[in-house]
Amino acid sequence: MKPANERVMQCLGSFGIEFEIRILPAAVRTAKLAADALGCEVGQIANSLIFRNRTDEQAVLIMCAGDRRVDLRKVKLQNGFELGKADAEFVRRQTGFAIGGVPPVAHAMPLRCLLDESLQRHAEVWAAAGTPESVFRMSPAQLHTITGGVWQDLAED
Repeated sequence: MKPANERVMQCLGSFGIEFEIRILPAAVRTAKLAADALGCEVGQIANSLIFRNRTDEQAVLIMCAGDRRVDLRKVKLQNGFELGKADAEFVRRQTGFAIGGVPPVAHAMPLRCLLDESLQRHAEVWAAAGTPESVFRMSPAQLHTITGGVWQDLAED
C-alpha cells in the first residue's frame, strides 16, 4: 500500500468500522472504469467531486453516484454555495490527494461535505481510497458516518 492508502486506512479505522482497501491492477479515473473493474453498477461508484466555493475560496466535497451529474443550481438553491471548477493544484492543496484518487476522508483540510441522495439506492457503494487504483466498499450509512455529510438531492433531473 502507498502512504496515501495508509492515511485513508488510518482515518477509516478511527471510526471503529473495518474497511478493506482494494488495490486494482490499473488506475480507474472514471466511474465506468471503476465499475467495470469491480463488476458493479456505475451508480455504486461514489465519486468524490471537489468544487471551489467562489464566496470563500474553500473546497466543497460532493459525493455523487457515478451515473449522475451534480446540478450546481440545486447546490446553490439548497446551500447558497456558488461553486466553480477546482483545478488539480487546488484539489491537492485542499485534500492532500490527486484528482482521480480523492477519498471521502483523510483530507489535508476539513471540507464541507454534501452527499447526493442517489447513492442511497444501493446497499453498498465504492469510493476512492487515496490513489486512482485504490477503492473501498461501504454502505451509504457508513459513508454518512465517516464524512459527516448532509444528504441532499443534488443530481441533475
